[in-house]
Amino acid sequence: MSNNLKLLLFACLFPLVNFQAQNCNYSIKGRVFDEGTSLPLSFVNILIQEKLTGTTSDEDGYFVLDKLCLGEIHLVVSHIGCDPKKIHIELIRDTTIRILMPHTVLGTITVEGKQTDNINFQANSSVSRSTIENNSNKTLGGLIENESGVNLMKNGSGISKPVVHGLYGNRLTIINNEIIQSGQVWGNGHAPEIDPLSADKITVVKGASAIEYGAGNLGSIVLLEQKKIEKEPHLHGQLNYAYETNGKGNNLNLRLEKYSRFFAWRINGTLKKYGDKKTPTYFLNNTGYEEANFSVNLQKSWREKLFLDIYGSTFNTNLGILRGAHVGNINDVNNAFKAEIPHLTDSIFRNDIDAPKQKIHHHLAKIKLKYFLNEDNIITFLVSGQLNHRKEFDVRRRGRSEIPSVDLLQYTYNTELKYTYSFKNSWKFKFGNQNIITKNTNDPSTGILPLIPDYNNWKNGLFSTLSRNKKKTDFKIGFRYDAEQQKVAKISNDLPRRIIRYENNFHNISGLSSIKFNISTKQSLTINSGYSERNPGINELYSFGLHQGVSGLEEGTVTLENENALKNTLEYRWYPSSNFSINTLVYHQHFNGFINLIPKQKVNAEGELVNEIRTTIRGAFPVFKYQQTDVNIYGFDISTQFSADNSIFGLIKYSFLRGQDIKNEIPLIYMPPNSLFGSLKYQITKSKRLNKGKFENTEIEINNRFVFEQKNIIIDQDFVAPPSAYNLFGFKLSTNLIFRHYKLRFSVNSNNLFNVSYRDYLNRQRYFSDDIGRSLTFGINFKF
Repeated sequence: MSNNLKLLLFACLFPLVNFQAQNCNYSIKGRVFDEGTSLPLSFVNILIQEKLTGTTSDEDGYFVLDKLCLGEIHLVVSHIGCDPKKIHIELIRDTTIRILMPHTVLGTITVEGKQTDNINFQANSSVSRSTIENNSNKTLGGLIENESGVNLMKNGSGISKPVVHGLYGNRLTIINNEIIQSGQVWGNGHAPEIDPLSADKITVVKGASAIEYGAGNLGSIVLLEQKKIEKEPHLHGQLNYAYETNGKGNNLNLRLEKYSRFFAWRINGTLKKYGDKKTPTYFLNNTGYEEANFSVNLQKSWREKLFLDIYGSTFNTNLGILRGAHVGNINDVNNAFKAEIPHLTDSIFRNDIDAPKQKIHHHLAKIKLKYFLNEDNIITFLVSGQLNHRKEFDVRRRGRSEIPSVDLLQYTYNTELKYTYSFKNSWKFKFGNQNIITKNTNDPSTGILPLIPDYNNWKNGLFSTLSRNKKKTDFKIGFRYDAEQQKVAKISNDLPRRIIRYENNFHNISGLSSIKFNISTKQSLTINSGYSERNPGINELYSFGLHQGVSGLEEGTVTLENENALKNTLEYRWYPSSNFSINTLVYHQHFNGFINLIPKQKVNAEGELVNEIRTTIRGAFPVFKYQQTDVNIYGFDISTQFSADNSIFGLIKYSFLRGQDIKNEIPLIYMPPNSLFGSLKYQITKSKRLNKGKFENTEIEINNRFVFEQKNIIIDQDFVAPPSAYNLFGFKLSTNLIFRHYKLRFSVNSNNLFNVSYRDYLNRQRYFSDDIGRSLTFGINFKF
């Protein structure tokens, strides 16, 4: 090649080489803050996933990434106690960003920084997406169980529902992706038909009243929320798998999402399969369960003026009920109450699910339109429908066990119109109207009198709130009015059988007043007061028969009246630094006409008043009846979090609760016992390369849950005395392995590490068996 030709080639290539060099001399600068406290976060890892290189924020939260080329960059931002965040940047120039990390210390529940206006004034706490992913084998109740003020009402190992400050069932509203969850929520043996893996955040609201979410919640709600799909052009997703040794359970979850200018979409699917659970000494026969769930979400925006959100989900489960809880006669029941090992207990593990069992299908569809008149005026319209089909199967003679003894079909239709106006001087006004229509029918082919009757129910509610957010003081007031009509067709309990029709009309009001004093950037004091009315539910008025899920006979009372509740709370939060925080909530709730399901009493042959056990053609069962009285429920929750050397994190939570029947001057039955939870986590902050990957955020945690004995009760109030206190230890180990285009997370969790035999006061199966023993869960999460 001639010298002239070489010179020509060099002259042509030099600008290109120079251009490429210039394109790799850009930077991303930024600062990281704790979203909850607004304080800068130090020692935050910022990783460039394409290069597996990165940096750490300094003591003031600042960081710099330099020598970057133009193009697409994915940042993975992580910090101990925070939910990891992935940020997509199209780098076209030097860029400065501000990162807010939602603090979720120890991967458990703590107060989030920015809340919606609805719950900003309420005592609340949230479960992050990472916590949901890391506990993919748990139910909704299991995810929030360790939060102060939260307990679980259980029926064996497969059925659990949340209890907040002693309230559950009809008094606890669950909001599933902006929809009030319907179904047979009244039953103590009915778990919420929700797949928690479809949610991005779960929030527990413990304030005085959350009137925007419907009447009757009496101050306690659980919110499951999905985040808006990010404007990220690439396909992203994750695959979760967990194996649990107790029950030999397999859990599989897949989630995919992608943004496009036509529609942003997200799908989520979950499969679960468990066999018999085991106590430390014996199997709990027929306690396996299986689930198959799916959801899809479509989102579309038009020029930031109109937002469309379409959501659909299906939840399907088949679960067994402890066989030893169903016995033949009164002597067998009394013996079962005293037995160390349940009746009909086998010594072998089984995957089969036989009668008694439940099969439930729950389908939900939602369309929401949100129109922005301008940045201060927003109109939201929402319409949804739900279908709940519940079948319960008993052990029946002559091969009829596959014919359900309860077959309930429920349709629910919901419409909502809401208007929000934000004034220029920090005031916000909100007004809304909600309509809910419910149709509930029984299948007569069961050959058994229905537990609850056929009915049509119509609810119409109007609410309005006015709030103001200032630097030093936040203020909110609200009012709600609800009208409800019940039309009931009930088959008589006595002979000759006949149809008895009832029509009930109720009018309820609710109100709230709240003020929050921001004492400083690190302290706040919130006073919250709310009044609410709730009319009796269909089950409380008209139920009659065997409720198979709780192995008991239940009877309604047609003369029940509205219950009224006044709740006051005082909450103090103190965040002196990013290394320490304390949160205290004191509450008192007074009920007039509190409706409670309690053991029914009768006079025996010796003239003594005893709790009734009744023999039927389906066996012998304890009898419970809905009754009404006046009560006080009061207590406090306290939690503290601390850290040291940016690698050690601790958490302590304590809950105290008392319930008193002031009308009859006796303790209130079935109130949660006091509990204490603590955990200590150590994180190895230094990352380590492995071939083409990189290990980071290796965590080791030990935790302990101590539940006190419920001594605030008279022994004769229940069929069996409250169980003793118990102490459960747990252990967790997890690590992340990050590659250029995907991330793997490995975890091992142990519950009841020392295999303690115990019974829980709020578990209705405690009458017949111990709770589950040691369980190890091995999990892997693949995220791309």
